[in-house]
This record gives sequence, structure tokens and C-alpha cells, in this order.
Amino acid sequence: MVGLKEELLKAIWHAFTALDLDRSGKVSKSQLKVLSHNLCTVLNVPHDPVALEEHFRDDDEGPVSNQGYMPYLNKFILEKVQGNFDKVEFNRMCWTLCAKKNLSKSPLLISDEDAFKVWVIFNFLSEDKYPLIIVPEEIEYLLKKLTEAMGAGWQQEQFDLYKIALNTSREGLSAWELIDLIGSGQFSKGMDRQTVSMAINEVFNELILDVLKQGYMLKKGHKRKNWTERWFVLKPNIISYYVSEDLKDKKGDIILDGNCCVEPLPDKDGKKCLFLIKCLDKSFEISASDKKKKQEWIQAIQTTVSLLRAGSPPPHKEARQKRKELRQKLLAEQEELERQMKELQTANENKQKELETVRKQLEAAAARAAEEEKKRLQTQVELQDRFSLELEREKMVRQKMEEQVAQKSSELEQYLQRVRELEEMYKQLQEALEVEKQARQDEETVRKLQARLLEEESAKRAELEKWHLQQQQTIQMTEAEKQELENQRMIKEQALQVAMQQLEQLELERKEALEQYEEVKKKLETAANNTRSWKDKVAHHEGLIRLIEPGSKNPHLITNWGPAAFTEAELEQRQKSWKGKKASSE
Repeated sequence: MVGLKEELLKAIWHAFTALDLDRSGKVSKSQLKVLSHNLCTVLNVPHDPVALEEHFRDDDEGPVSNQGYMPYLNKFILEKVQGNFDKVEFNRMCWTLCAKKNLSKSPLLISDEDAFKVWVIFNFLSEDKYPLIIVPEEIEYLLKKLTEAMGAGWQQEQFDLYKIALNTSREGLSAWELIDLIGSGQFSKGMDRQTVSMAINEVFNELILDVLKQGYMLKKGHKRKNWTERWFVLKPNIISYYVSEDLKDKKGDIILDGNCCVEPLPDKDGKKCLFLIKCLDKSFEISASDKKKKQEWIQAIQTTVSLLRAGSPPPHKEARQKRKELRQKLLAEQEELERQMKELQTANENKQKELETVRKQLEAAAARAAEEEKKRLQTQVELQDRFSLELEREKMVRQKMEEQVAQKSSELEQYLQRVRELEEMYKQLQEALEVEKQARQDEETVRKLQARLLEEESAKRAELEKWHLQQQQTIQMTEAEKQELENQRMIKEQALQVAMQQLEQLELERKEALEQYEEVKKKLETAANNTRSWKDKVAHHEGLIRLIEPGSKNPHLITNWGPAAFTEAELEQRQKSWKGKKASSE
């Protein structure tokens, strides 16, 4: 349907461009209405006057404008075309609208009917772009077909000269220029009007009506079995036969498909050159006029059936498509070649510009180099004198720097010695802190042991009090239970003695724990004394380490080794002392 739409648009384009414009440069609404109505009629499309009037309102953007008619045409006419229309009648209607305005007034060697057929052939062979033109390759193809149909020889040299003249001025010919070219007889000299007309009609039948072959043959009837002469017309999917070649009285059709076949038959019933066309429902016996015609028809029908099996278009349409594809390929290659040539030319021009720029830069650089050389020679003496003075000055500065370096090296050695002494003191202080830490841990252990013993002693005392209360309660019982209670008392007294012994043992353990606590306390005091002596030494060496003093309940400062052993006031006092000693040493 896409190919059919393109063919219809070409004919409609001729008709549309032939319409008269009003003063505003637009096609009048009445002309568009007439054109649309005629198109609906010849294309067998339902005509809706209400919808037509609705879409042909007066505005600048609607179908009345030149830009707005094509969308209307596609939507309301071409999309509804089903293909059940007479192509010749459609083309003739469009031809009627445009021929009078565009056809040349000069006399031609062809009739108006032949001009109409050339116009239709032009629409078939023209390029798919507007305004429509036919390129020289298609002109050559058409003229060759006409020359072959006229039985004349093709004049290639003459056409080459014409093609050269044509290419220098334009890309191709319009439909009316093609009609003038064929009607002028430039490529049909020596041929009469009737021969040219027959050739145009033959090419028209082949290219437009898809007539692959036609001619008179005898056909055997199916009922009477008699032989009757008929005019046969072979098309891509059908063979029609008529009473005569004017095609007015059609007698029947032979529908072709991929299942049909054709085969020769031996002579019989006094008829020669027989062949048989087999279809699904019927078979047809045909008699050609001679063996050559018989073979041509068999070959033509076999070719048609093969194309139907392969789903290929008719040969002339396939050839036209291949020619278009070849032209498009050549055009693309030519455009690519031109693009590459332009790129090369641009690159060459850029290189020339670069070379010229480099040459100028080299000349300017040479001039600058000469000037700079002259200046260099002039300033060389000045620089030598200046360098001599700077060298002397540099030597003096170097000597001073060496002295400063020696002094700094001595100071560095002293500083490193002090650092080593501080590191040794830090190690000794670390050991003292470890001893103090261990003493604190031992003191905590003894405290926990003492607390546990006191808790056990309290528990035993509570238990003894409980037993004493129970004993008093039992004394107050009746005399009948006294003996039994006496026995229980004895048992409880024994248990009480055991508990007293355990209590004495716990008292001994508590005394031992107190002795251990006293020993740990002495160790802690010794460690604290050692810590104070080391603290004084560290404070004497710039206060780098803060010592830990036991027993302080105030909030502690945090050092790199844990909670500090001194308060913030002591830290401020030591910092002032350290800053004073440092200022006096400097």
C-alpha cells in the first residue's frame, strides 16, 4: 500500500499544482472541494460532505492552505483507498486537471492520448521527491524501450550528447519536458505517428497496466470443445482473454497462482503449437500461431508463476527498484567521495596555512634570535662583573652559614643528650609507677579480704543471736519437754562451741589480714616516697611528665598514661616554675 500511495500522490501532485491561486496566494476552497470530490469518486472512497465541509473551514492552518491539504488528503482519502479502482480513470482525471495548463502549445508528433500515457509513465519512473523529475538514467531506459518497441536501432552517441547537455543545466526533466522530448521526434526520426503511438501504447501496457505479454491465440472451449480466436493479455497474476485487441468485450480470466503450471501438448484435431495451462479448478488448451509464439508464451507464463511462488514483483517494477537503489548507492558514494574531497581540500588548505604560519614564525624567530644575540653580547660583560661581586658576597655568606651550622650542631647535640636523659628518667619513673600500681592492687585485695571476713563474722554473730533466742524460748516450754529440750540445748551448745571456735578462727584470719594490710600500707608509703622523689626530678627537667599521687579525692587530670597524681593548681604552679627556668636558661 505504501507504493500505491506514492504513485497516487504523484498524479494528485500534478493536479494540485495546476489549481489556480487567489490573491492571497492560496488555492480557493471551492477548487479543493471539487478536487477532493473527484478523487473520492474515482478512488471509490465514501464521500462525506459534512466531514469535508468541517475540514475545509476558513483558516490559515487548515486544509485550505497549501501546507494543510496534504495531511487532509492522507487522512480522509488515501488511507481509505482499498485498491478496487480503475488506475487509468484515476490518472485520466488528474491529467484532465493539469494538462490544459501545462501541455505545450507547439505541435507534437504524438496525440493527446499518447501524451497522457507518457505522463503516466513519467509518474511511474520519476523520483520520489518533489517537484517531480525524471533523471537521465530513467529517460535513457524509457527511450530504449520505445526504440525497441518501434523496431529501430538505439542511438547511444546521440543520447550521450543530449545527456551531457542536460546534466550541465539541471538534474532531470519534468513531465511536460519529457512529453516535448518524445513528441519532438528527436529520438524517433524516420518513424511515422502510428508507429510511435503503438510503441508508447506497448510500453504503457507493460509499465503501467502490468501487461507482460499479449497477442491473438486460439482457445478450446470447455463446453462446445470448439476453437475460437481470442486476444490474450498476460498480467502478473491473471491471463484475460477478449474478443479483440480493443479490450471492450472480455470473455474470461485465467487466475494464476503458485500452483499453476504450463506444459506443451502434441498436435491434435488439426491444431498445431498447442500448450496446456493447468490451474487448481480448470485446465486451458491454447494454440499459438507458430512455434516461436508458443515458446514465448510458455516461457512468459512460467516466469509469471515463478514470480508468484517467490512473492516477487513484476520484472519491470523490480528492475525500476533496482535502478533506484543503484542510483541511491551511487549518489551516496558520490556524496561520500565529495565529502572526502572537501575534507582533503580543507586539510590541504589548513596545512598550507600552517606552513605559512610556521614560515612566518621561523622568520620572526630568526630576527628575534639575532636581536637577542646582540643583547646577550652587550650584557655578558655586565653579568660577569655582577657575578664576580655576587660570588664574593656568596663566599662571605657561606662562611657565616657554616659557623651557624656548627653552632646549631653543638646545640643539637646538647638537646639530644637532654632528651636521652629524660627518656632514661621516664623509664625509671615508669617502673616506679608500676610498683605503686601493684601496691595499690595489693591494698585493694587486702581490703576486699577484710570486708569478706567482717561480713562472715557478722553472719556468725547473727546466727548466735538467733540460737540464743531459740534457747530462751525453749526454757519457757513445759516441764514435759524440758528433758527433750535439755538434750537439744546440749546439741545446740555443742554447735555454739563449734561456731565460737569458727569465730575465733575468723578473728585470727582478720588479724592476719590486718597485718598483711599494714605490710601493704608500708609498701605503698615506700612507693609513694619513691614517686615523690622522682616527681621532683621530673619537675626539675622541664615538667614533661605529670606524677600520680595516691589518696587525692579531687577531680583528676588525664595524662598520656592515665589519671594524673596532682591537681590543676599544682600543675599551674609547676608550669610557672618551668617557664621561669626556661627563660633563665635562654
